[in-house]
Amino acid sequence: MRSYFSFVKSRFLSNKLGIVGFVTVVFLVFVAIFADFIANDKPILCIVNGRLYLPIFYNKVNFSNVSFKVMPIVPYSPYKMDFDNKLLPPSNEHLLGTDDLGRDVLSRIIHGTRVSITVGIVAMGTAFVIGVVLGLLAGYYGGIVDIIISKLIEIVMTFPTLFLILTILAFLPPNIYNIMFVIGLTGWTGVARLVRAESLKVVNFDFVKISKVTGAPDIYIMFRHVLINAINPAIVSLVFGIAGAILVESSLSFLGLGVQPPTPSWGNILLTGSQYIDYAWWLAVFPGVAIFITVTSLNLFGEALRDAMDPRVVLNY
Repeated sequence: MRSYFSFVKSRFLSNKLGIVGFVTVVFLVFVAIFADFIANDKPILCIVNGRLYLPIFYNKVNFSNVSFKVMPIVPYSPYKMDFDNKLLPPSNEHLLGTDDLGRDVLSRIIHGTRVSITVGIVAMGTAFVIGVVLGLLAGYYGGIVDIIISKLIEIVMTFPTLFLILTILAFLPPNIYNIMFVIGLTGWTGVARLVRAESLKVVNFDFVKISKVTGAPDIYIMFRHVLINAINPAIVSLVFGIAGAILVESSLSFLGLGVQPPTPSWGNILLTGSQYIDYAWWLAVFPGVAIFITVTSLNLFGEALRDAMDPRVVLNY
């Protein structure tokens, strides 16, 4: 008999769109991690006076004596302004054109990938931890604990998410750390509901009752037995939540309440593009395409994962 993991793996690999989404997400994470090596005006490595340097990590290099250097694929800084080359359309030199300050759009989109992926993963990671803990407590203990946590979930869900985020940000300075904190603080309800619902079922299983009778600590039972069997829907929700967090961050940056310039973000590149939409279409099109591809890929990955981990299918295999 095949293991549960091998069954889920085979089901997932049979979903071609899911594989495309997963590969795209992995590629975007790779770009986010190595953005400095992909798009930068500094060499990846160089030889100065017979010594090897990595200028990306070591800034005190006299480039006038460079005898050998390897430049990134996109040899432009996302921050360096060039007023002689502002608002240039896509060309061989600047593949996606330049913005109103002469900065390379492709370089800024690549570095904006780091912002979006970081916000999505960290914000939803925070929401995931909060949701799992509260959902697990509600489902395991039930009674008054369940009632209090369930009412808290309902109260938070009553407020429109974007307006709640805007209200909180009105009291906080707009930066990437506050964006991640606020999204994480408001995005845990879906995970909590899923974990609570699954936990309510799992606590009635025989192996949980046996563990209680043998005197195992509650914390051990919750995380060793209940959570392991209740986590699947929450994992799927996490993937969809990352896509939602990226959309929220882009929306806030577009409104001027998110990541602030000169830090590149897909949302603030779109904001600049909206001001020059009549004659600099590339400033709006390319970051919009980046957002679309990222969100679509995460949703395809999430849907494939949900289908592969569906317990109704697992029970029938």
